[in-house]
Amino acid sequence: MSGFHAHGAGHSHDREQDHDHSHGHHGHGHSHGFQPGSHNRAFAIGVALNVAFVVVEAAFGFLSDSMALVADAGHNLSDVLGLLIAWGASVLAARPPSARFTYGFKSSSIVAAMANAALLLLALGAITLETVRRLLDPQPVEGGTVVVVALVGIVVNTATAMLFAKARHSDLNMRGAYLHMAADAAVSAGVVIAGLLILATGAVWIDPAVSLIIVAVIFWGTWGLLKDSLKLALNAVPPGIDDAAVRKVLSAQPGVTAVHDLHIWPMSTTETALTVHLVMPQGHPGDAFLHALGHDLEQRFGIGHATIQIETGAQDCHLHSDLVV
Repeated sequence: MSGFHAHGAGHSHDREQDHDHSHGHHGHGHSHGFQPGSHNRAFAIGVALNVAFVVVEAAFGFLSDSMALVADAGHNLSDVLGLLIAWGASVLAARPPSARFTYGFKSSSIVAAMANAALLLLALGAITLETVRRLLDPQPVEGGTVVVVALVGIVVNTATAMLFAKARHSDLNMRGAYLHMAADAAVSAGVVIAGLLILATGAVWIDPAVSLIIVAVIFWGTWGLLKDSLKLALNAVPPGIDDAAVRKVLSAQPGVTAVHDLHIWPMSTTETALTVHLVMPQGHPGDAFLHALGHDLEQRFGIGHATIQIETGAQDCHLHSDLVV
């Protein structure tokens, strides 16, 4: 986790209405030690490995007249694009904010996760169409060549997936990259099994049948990625954060009589922001209160950017109702 940087400020605006708008800004916490842009080396290695494998796989596909290998090479090429999308988002997320983009480009990681999910679904659609065609019109497959090349694919894709294995738990963008490569490793494993069974039995229908099973498994994981990324894009409370528990902590603060206009949303696939109005009739509690509360929110819930507005209750806030945004 990055160092805790507290930028506390107690600003009073509209003093005629006794409204104190106090903002406690706290350093952005990156869960599990993740830092935007910290996986540049992993992305570079992953892209290089997969580009090399695509060239080799396509070459062997054409030489052996194996459309299965040529098609899989095309699929792997889409995964290289997926890695590049995730890499670009990771680099953008590390850029500082500007006058126009006051949150920087942190949310680009959410967009990348959605794009990767969509790309995976398109690839699965193409594989499914080819699989159905092969079921209806089975073609001879050179099992030996397919098995050898697919074994290489397992090694390359598994190695690449492991580069993002740890980060996938704390970053949806990294999860997208991981799923791309894990899906390819699963496809390659299925191809190996199908190739061995074809060599043993001569039944060419085994190849498309195994492909359908693999597609179903990959679709299940991809659908979850798409749902999670859509929720983040719509500013839903990030997974793992209980908004009721956050409200309870805020309400329990000394001097707080009411909590309203509470919003919790993802700034990126790793960082969370919060804004809230606290009614404190006794007056502004000071910067120390804001810093302590912000630190508590970060430690308990991983909310690294908290903006807290203090109100004395002398005048009703037009955002008091939970139905008003």
